[in-house]
Amino acid sequence: MKVATILAPAILAGVASLAFAQTPTDGLPSAPSATQQEQQEKAQPPAPTVPKPEQSPAQTPSTPSSSPSDPADQQTSEPVKEEPAARPATGQAPALEKTAPEKQSDDIDESLITIRRAVDEVNVVFTVTDKHGRFVKDLKRNDFKVVDDAKPASEIKSFRSETDLPLQVGLLVDASNSVRDRFKFEQESAIEFLNQIIRLKYDRAFIVGFDVTPEVMQDFTDNTELLSKGVRALRPGGGTAMYDALYFACRDKLLKAPSRGTVRRAIILLSDGDDNQSHVSREEAIEMAQRAEVIVYTISTNITGSRAKGDKILERIAEATGGRAFFPFQIRDVADAFAEIQDELRSQYALSYKPADFRQDGHYRTIEIIAQDKKNLKVRARRGYYAPTSQ
Repeated sequence: MKVATILAPAILAGVASLAFAQTPTDGLPSAPSATQQEQQEKAQPPAPTVPKPEQSPAQTPSTPSSSPSDPADQQTSEPVKEEPAARPATGQAPALEKTAPEKQSDDIDESLITIRRAVDEVNVVFTVTDKHGRFVKDLKRNDFKVVDDAKPASEIKSFRSETDLPLQVGLLVDASNSVRDRFKFEQESAIEFLNQIIRLKYDRAFIVGFDVTPEVMQDFTDNTELLSKGVRALRPGGGTAMYDALYFACRDKLLKAPSRGTVRRAIILLSDGDDNQSHVSREEAIEMAQRAEVIVYTISTNITGSRAKGDKILERIAEATGGRAFFPFQIRDVADAFAEIQDELRSQYALSYKPADFRQDGHYRTIEIIAQDKKNLKVRARRGYYAPTSQ
């Protein structure tokens, strides 16, 4: 008994010294992950060190969603650009990081939780017109060929003529000083458009006015009376931050909007295209629209009778997203532009396909849809998309 009594302290002391000697080598903070820090803290003998879920840095990236200008500084490379769009779409990354310290599981379990299913199917909405600009609505799956990143798609998974899809529409109205001349008429034309296209309990729309900053005048609703009030509440004044407004509408409204099944997302942008206040660039705004799978229709408010620099910018935004640019130099042409947009939104096709050589690398991939054996037909669709990342 005496021998056991004497040996026990010696053994305990040896174990303690071994643990102490091992801790510094395992805990060397050469860029440790949050999970490694958590394990080290659990391995430390003193209990008070465990409540160190000072993992608030993991949650801070969610804050940019309130400001469209923040991601502009981050978008220096394509993989980084992916983050502002992916987070609003799922909302999962911050939540998983926040709850990770509370779960008493090992590294393998934690990593399995954050694995996302590979996305290798691409959805495209497009329109087809003849040489006279009339919509062609009776084409079939075999009439089309899809080319993804210069390679024919391995399979067209689904194809349908979509004349009745639910709509999610954003109306972005330039309320800067440069559009005062016919502002009232444009408001009334927009109200008429919304009254005709939004169907109760089926479609939804929102109104954003912008000068130096975007302002939501009416959030998503199917109530056309509320939408009309939102449009009439717009007041012109200030500079023009058009790119910021487009970025905000795509990321914070359409990308986050819940939907049941397939919906058609569109933005109608009324502006002269002369941006002088935005924090994000034109291409960053276009990229966000592409990530949100939004078709942008632009209506120029330029009344000079000639194509200005802003008109070319509006045309670039529309073409890159599969929309159209309208230049109603006559005041009565504004209402005609809205009518054509309404007709187009009810005259589209939708298909999904599997790319032949798909890689989850975050890179931009081009899309080309070709009408086979059909002469003088023009297909208009978004020009590409950003592949998801594997992490």
